[in-house]
Amino acid sequence: MSSNPPLNDPAVDVAALNEVVLAELAEIRKELRRSSRLQTIDLDDSFDRIGLGSLELNELVARLEDRTGAVLAADVLSAAETPRDLVVALRQARPSHGPHRATPMPPPVSVEQDEGRGPAEGETLMQVLDWHCDRQPDRSHITILDRQGVESILTYRGLRSGAAAVANGLIDQGVVPGENVALVLPSGRQYFETFMGVLMAGAVPIPIYPPTRRSQLAEHLRRQAGILQNARAVLLVTVPEAQPMQHLLRSQVPTLRGVVTVDELRHPGPCPAVPRGPHDTALVQYTSGSTGAPKGVVLTHANLLANIRAMVSHLDVRPDDVFVSWLPLYHDMGLIGAWLGSLTVGMKLVVMSPVDFLTRPSRWLWAIHEHGGTLSAGPNFAYSLCVSKVQDSEIEGLDLSRWRLAFNGAEPVSADTLDRFSQRFGPFGFRNQALVPVYGLAESSVGLTFPLPGRGPLIDRINRERFVRDGIAEPYPPGDADADADALRVVACGRPLPDHEVRVVDDTGAVLPDRHQGRILFRGPSATAGYLRNPTATRALFADGWLDTGDLGYIASADLYVTGRVKDIVVRAGRNLHPAEIEEAVGALSDVRTGCVAVFAAFPLDGERERLVVLAETRLTGESERAELEELVVATCVDLVGVAPDDVKLVSPGTVPKTSSGKIRRTTARERYVTDSLLTSRRRKVLGLTRMGVSRSRAWIRRMARRAGEDIWAGYTWCVIALAAPVYMILVAVVPGQDRRRRVVQRGLRGLARVIGVPLILRHPERFPADATLVVANHPSWIDALVLQALLPTRVTFVGREVLKDQPVFGFALRRLGVRFVERHDRVRSVGDTERLTQLAASGATVMMFPEGHLDSNPGLRSFHLGAFTIAAQAGVSVTPIAIRGTRAILAPTRARPQRGRAVVTVGLPIRPTGRDWAAVVELHHMVRSAIAAECDEPDLEQ
Repeated sequence: MSSNPPLNDPAVDVAALNEVVLAELAEIRKELRRSSRLQTIDLDDSFDRIGLGSLELNELVARLEDRTGAVLAADVLSAAETPRDLVVALRQARPSHGPHRATPMPPPVSVEQDEGRGPAEGETLMQVLDWHCDRQPDRSHITILDRQGVESILTYRGLRSGAAAVANGLIDQGVVPGENVALVLPSGRQYFETFMGVLMAGAVPIPIYPPTRRSQLAEHLRRQAGILQNARAVLLVTVPEAQPMQHLLRSQVPTLRGVVTVDELRHPGPCPAVPRGPHDTALVQYTSGSTGAPKGVVLTHANLLANIRAMVSHLDVRPDDVFVSWLPLYHDMGLIGAWLGSLTVGMKLVVMSPVDFLTRPSRWLWAIHEHGGTLSAGPNFAYSLCVSKVQDSEIEGLDLSRWRLAFNGAEPVSADTLDRFSQRFGPFGFRNQALVPVYGLAESSVGLTFPLPGRGPLIDRINRERFVRDGIAEPYPPGDADADADALRVVACGRPLPDHEVRVVDDTGAVLPDRHQGRILFRGPSATAGYLRNPTATRALFADGWLDTGDLGYIASADLYVTGRVKDIVVRAGRNLHPAEIEEAVGALSDVRTGCVAVFAAFPLDGERERLVVLAETRLTGESERAELEELVVATCVDLVGVAPDDVKLVSPGTVPKTSSGKIRRTTARERYVTDSLLTSRRRKVLGLTRMGVSRSRAWIRRMARRAGEDIWAGYTWCVIALAAPVYMILVAVVPGQDRRRRVVQRGLRGLARVIGVPLILRHPERFPADATLVVANHPSWIDALVLQALLPTRVTFVGREVLKDQPVFGFALRRLGVRFVERHDRVRSVGDTERLTQLAASGATVMMFPEGHLDSNPGLRSFHLGAFTIAAQAGVSVTPIAIRGTRAILAPTRARPQRGRAVVTVGLPIRPTGRDWAAVVELHHMVRSAIAAECDEPDLEQ
């Protein structure tokens, strides 16, 4: 159809477009084997009913663009709810210019240097804007790109004029200096004008991320009510679709006077900026990782400008640089690093929608090419997404040679990602020296440590065992090839910005020497004074005038290496032994599984001396056989190192934790061992009470009528849960170490099942891989996750819906257990979540997902979303199918009264993907779904 008239031309046959959309939709459903579920598909059927998730819809949009030669609007992925919406989007689309061609890059930006002190010397953001408007009002400040390649230019004069119109409207609404105004707006011209308009009126902007799926707007705003309450926002500036939520929000947020749109605020005309000083609040950033009460980081104009000036000085950023960004403007890297940094320096900023990047990452790279970008930034997943998603056919003629600073931050930086990106795009002019791993946090405005420009990534190869045992980063000599297999690679994040200080301390606050891991503290002019109306969190943030980042790391040759979060660390106490030697010798014994032995030193929780522990997997079950093997293990240790182990633990296959490459995870093994010691003293009592409770309950129920008995059992079950839940919530809150907490919960769930008399049966556990895998299961009941938590190895990381994360108690417990959350309704965020889970699986984690996505009261195996299979294919890991039976009978999704039954979990044989493309993902989906359908004892709704 690309040779036809433009799609918005009246000559285009709408019926033909209808046929194209339905035909491509039918083809995808045929590939997914879903065509029999709905005999006919109507243009007004919702994608949820049709069974298309975000990844399938993304594929459909790409096929429609390829077939029609059109480029759909940027919001189509988030706004489209039915096939008819896609037809409308096609009618409104512009013809594509075809594939990108090797067009010459534009000449470097030429900027006349002002003899004055420059915009960076302003004391507030408004003074910086005024400087530009006084000297170069018509110079391009921001170039805004849309998916069709159409550019709109925002000059400094245009920005101030638009901001003044918004400021007039805010003042008319009664906003006074110092009050907080929340912004829930997509990236674009309105966002820039409104943010500066709030500052011009003397108020404080509160950026909140906008929903990308219009149908979920109401739910999204309800979830942000806590932020609005904490900020005491007086006004919410948002999109027109949110205005019907005004009464609900005002009932939840007493200070909120109204919900308005940007167009309603615009009152053209001059508006003198309300005088504000450098120490007045310029911005409140709500940290994305907040738990419990919202944490709003208060930043003054002085904080922001100090941070920007320090980064500019350290990196030698100049007005002739060009910053290309897709980063969302509600996030500090996009808002402060990209936009306000560009404003302060006076360099050109080119922005595109985050949706455009997530749906087709090559657009980011082409924007850098076409606009001569010299600076750009993204979290680690963005660079990984480019490596995995960008095809050679998309980037023929691409030139990235002018990209001199490629910042990687906001997430842990992966050495593998840096290597892969540099290798993938080196042939297109990208230089490895352009990669700039950085470290920062909202409490320091945005940036804290940066390497010197042009150095390239510095990766520390350290002794993994020494670091895990003692927290000492002992480097391997350069060129030591024998150390590569076991080396831990940590990426340097550079040195503190000018006028900023970083130090690493132990738990007592004493400064540690180089290459010793500890807590990262900092101070400097960029540092926040605290969290908005959260004195408890503010007190916890400061330690003797330094701010505690909550991160762990070490310093070597003045570079900071970030190694993890404090909340995830466990106290390590080990001997100077060589565990690998003992592991190899014990693993060679005939009844021990080779490569499935962990040796470590651990302090029991009862205060005894440190113990040497040998954890070994065996298939032996007889008591006498196991006793003989234990004696043989002890003898082997004595012969090898002259020391007998204090404890030998023989465990079932799959217990010893490993990395994806098969290396023993001794720290995790130590944590699980200590957790078992914690529970040992209580286990007999718990089991005794369990048997007593079950025996009495059964005797009592037999004397009752069947219906009455079931009611009593249901009430009893809820009572047990009500009593047990607070206890385990407390344990989850106080027990250190994620693996310990998971073990506690697993033991508790098993005990609970015994108490209420619900058998939990695991069939074919030997099939569960010892290495990394992606676990996929059917989802007949809301207790499925609890059953799997009780039966599967504790190394499994569960994936849950984002909405669960913010629940006050339950969400806190899930976060403590390491549950990863994904957004199922927000399609754009869903794409980003998929890439993050891909990185998690590729790093060696075992991830558990329910591909059906939601519960249904009607029995049957429903359509599977493709996210899990895309992750497995991209990460190159197997998928282990899990079939769950019996949980629907115990507690159906729409029923509050449980019924007695048993839960049976059957482990299938792992299935490996045959490739990484769409066809391989679909094939993997079919094979896994067939394996689950054969064992789950529910009708296949796709048949």
